[in-house]
Amino acid sequence: MKSADVRSLSDDQLQENLSSLRREAFNLRFQRASGQLESTARVRLVRRDIARILTILGERRQAVASAA
Repeated sequence: MKSADVRSLSDDQLQENLSSLRREAFNLRFQRASGQLESTARVRLVRRDIARILTILGERRQAVASAA
């Protein structure tokens, strides 16, 4: 997911994406621990997508707080 794509989503959509990515990260950790993980690169992509969403949500919260 590109940051431009993330910025175009609403806060509710970002929260939904965040929860699904966190679930996926949890499942990937279990797969890695049990030796069933096929795509190790997916772990990195999911972590980066989570960080990207959290960064943009933080920027939005900060903009609202500074405007108030």
